[in-house]
Amino acid sequence: MVKRKLNIKRVFLVLILLILITITALAGVFFYELSPVDKNGEKQDYTVESGTLVNEIFADLESKGLIKSALFMKIYNKISGGLDVKAGTYKISSSMDATDIYKILGGEVIDNAETFTLTFKEGGNIRGLINTLEEKTEIKKVDIVTKLKDETYLDELIEDYWFITEDIKQADIKYSLEGYLFPDTYTFYTNATIEDIFRKMLNTMEDKLEPYKNQIETSKYSAHEILTLASIVELESADPGDRKKISSVFNNRLKDDWGSSIGSCVTTYYAFDINMGDRDLSLSEISDCSGKYNTRCVSFMGLPIGPVGNPGIDSIEATLNPDTTDYTFFVSDTTGKTHFTKSNAEHEAKIDELERLGLWYAY
Repeated sequence: MVKRKLNIKRVFLVLILLILITITALAGVFFYELSPVDKNGEKQDYTVESGTLVNEIFADLESKGLIKSALFMKIYNKISGGLDVKAGTYKISSSMDATDIYKILGGEVIDNAETFTLTFKEGGNIRGLINTLEEKTEIKKVDIVTKLKDETYLDELIEDYWFITEDIKQADIKYSLEGYLFPDTYTFYTNATIEDIFRKMLNTMEDKLEPYKNQIETSKYSAHEILTLASIVELESADPGDRKKISSVFNNRLKDDWGSSIGSCVTTYYAFDINMGDRDLSLSEISDCSGKYNTRCVSFMGLPIGPVGNPGIDSIEATLNPDTTDYTFFVSDTTGKTHFTKSNAEHEAKIDELERLGLWYAY
């Protein structure tokens, strides 16, 4: 009886040992199949076209000799919870672990020695972005401006992104993608192309807008108009907590029975390529109605032709969900406080009060 118990115990131990050996062997095969194909491989551009399935990418990587096994990449993908690959060009190499290639395709940057960081702040415009890119990369202003006017390129973006429409191709738009590049801190490879950079920023905007897609598509405003108004709300909000009230002012002014322009200072600055705070505007600039951005021109009805900066998600949300108010004017003082009023008389009285108190902006 004791001998039988000993035999059962021995069989059990042997089974456990065999299971451990099998698991170890499978793990060895698994990690081998995810190891680099070639330790001396050089980095190369790998382009993912819009609509390409993840498993198709894995098969293509295997066929190009960049990974050992598409099957084991599929298994790794299942274990990791699934990969979301955006269209674009990625820098990968056969000398990389398949897991590193996987991370890069998912948007992570593996090699910081060959990258640069770009912080694009809420309300920032493409003029400023161009200057930054010229400083940090080999990309030239003329190439960026040319790309932003390239109709074939713009048509590709219109096809790839649900929120980009023919509106960006209007003749009087200063920069076609103004308002569409999401403000954030990005890491790019130093040899990234302008297409790579724009794609990553547009992908981020798409991710941010996705929860609001139905609301945007059923709004009385187009996506272009929403981003236009959001860019104004962003730049007019001295206090972030006032965004929804400021949005309500513009919504009230955009009603059919309102008989005047929306009167936004930030649109006039943008119309004349002046950064807010650099200097005040002249009377001739304020009253200049020759362009399609200056909403302080008294005869200018509605929104400007396009965004005047790139809004963050809070300003977009405030534009979609403004407060309900009777306010039709607002003004900010030197402390950053925003004062809301319901009539022109109240507005002028508030300005006089701020001037007396020394709280009125002077340049």
